[in-house]
Order: sequence, then C-alpha cells, then structure tokens
Amino acid sequence: MSVTHFKGEVWSKVLVGALPTKLVYGGPMVVNRDYEGEIAAAGDTVHITSLQDPTVSDYSIGTDLVYQDVDDAGQTLIIDQAKSWAVRIDDVDKHQAAGNIQPWMEGRAAYSVAAVADQFLAAKYTGVSAANVLGTSAGPLTPAVFGSITSHPADFLVQVLIPLQVIMDQASVPDDGGRYCIVPPWARGLVTMTAGFLMGVAADGSAPGALQRGFLGSVAGFNIMMSRNVINANPSYNTGGANGVYAIQAGHKIAITYAEQVVETEALRSERGFRDLIRGLHVYGARVVHPEALAVAYTARPAGI
Repeated sequence: MSVTHFKGEVWSKVLVGALPTKLVYGGPMVVNRDYEGEIAAAGDTVHITSLQDPTVSDYSIGTDLVYQDVDDAGQTLIIDQAKSWAVRIDDVDKHQAAGNIQPWMEGRAAYSVAAVADQFLAAKYTGVSAANVLGTSAGPLTPAVFGSITSHPADFLVQVLIPLQVIMDQASVPDDGGRYCIVPPWARGLVTMTAGFLMGVAADGSAPGALQRGFLGSVAGFNIMMSRNVINANPSYNTGGANGVYAIQAGHKIAITYAEQVVETEALRSERGFRDLIRGLHVYGARVVHPEALAVAYTARPAGI
C-alpha cells in the first residue's frame, strides 16, 4: 500500500461501519444514536430537548380547562472524547508482506478504536437511578455456582436476573423485547448453568426453543450479552477463590444516547525513513438521558467459575 493510493474517506467509512458491529455497550440494542447528527470535532455539543409529560386532571362539565406550560428543559450531549491512533509501515515490510495489508490494518484499527469506546460506555452505569441498584460494591449479591437440582440450581437467575426484571417492570421500562443484560464471561457461565437446570425440569420434558438452538437468547425478559468490559467495581473483594464485584448492567436502549464519528483518517510519507505513516482520529460522547431505564446489580464472582 502506497501513500499515493491511500483513500482516507474509504478508511473512514470502513471504520465507521465496523464500529457498531464490534461494540457491545455501544451496540444497537444497548444505546441509541438519536442525536448523533454531524460531529465535526471534539468539543461539539448536541442539545437534547426533554418535554414534560402532560398532567391528567379530573374534568367537570361547565368548568374551564387549566392549561399546563410545557417545560422543554433540555440536556446536553457533549462530544468530549477524542482518541487518536497512528501506525507506520516500512517499505521493506510492505513489499515482503503476503497479500494486501490494508484490510488487515482496517480491521485492527476498527477493533482497537471500538474497544476503547466500549470501555468508556461501560462506565456509564454510574448514571443509573439510585432506586434501580441492587447491592453495593462492598456488599454485593452473591450467587452460587450450580451444584445440583437441589443445590443452587438457578441461583444467578433468582438472585440477579429476576430482581433486575422486577426493577424494569416497576420503572415502566418498555417490555417490547428490547431489554438487555450485559454480563461478564463468568456470569455467562452461570446463566448457562441456569439454562441447563431449566432444560432439565421443564414440565413437559422439553427445552425452550432458544436453548435447543444452542444459544441463550432471552432469559427473564433480557437479551443476554457477554462483554469482557463489564466494570469490576471492587477487584479486591474475595469470595474464597474468586475476586471481584462486577457492575452487571441491564436496561433498554432509550437510557443512553451515544454519538461518534471517525473525523479524520489520513496517510503521509515519512520524512525520516522509507515508510508510510497512517493515522486516525475518533471523537465521541455519551449521556444517560433516562436513568430510570437502567438497572445495575453489583454481583460477586463466586469461587469455582
């Protein structure tokens, strides 16, 4: 790949298109991009108008209606994250490489940029409504590893997922198949154990369709997703062999809005050697606009998994 054949706009489109597929916390089931618009540079601000719900009053025949002023107090989504990446490709390496290295570089750049953005979004759980939090980082929920039909058969379901489901219901979060729950790898293992238990005790002897197809699908009304970026809020917490208290996040995509754009991708020839220099800039921002549509369960990782 020569700098003379580099198409920056093509790279930008490739990276922008790849980011959503590589994000978990920034994926289409977890965040909305309703206010993304056009972002030119870090520091841009997107204004979000929040309209107050109308008040419903008793009506009496012959009396005048009392009109309510609409409060359009807004929120601001600030594009305050700016991340750059820069690589250099030596002419010798370029000519000795087997095949075209541009697709490989595009893929690695997209993965690296997405990983940093996903970690940023994972930390947004702190914007949750206080009423929607289960446990604390010092006093977490403590589900046990599946033992047998009579020993912790579905502990993660009972202690974590069902209470999160109740929180969602009480907060009137839309129940349209769009609720999600993001779990760390070890918790996905506990969900799988729960699924195994449920398959074994189904009243008619059959297993739910999703489980029969070999994936978890929906459990307790949540689309279960796994991410290695789930925040470990208390790494020193020990349960007798396993460390950590993880902020397991559940919610609906109306809760968090996210905006991003690869602003610039360009190449230039090095003045200090025979090599091409490639660099890119990614700016983005996020805001919790509906904290009542989020829920968090501080959950200790049990020993044995």
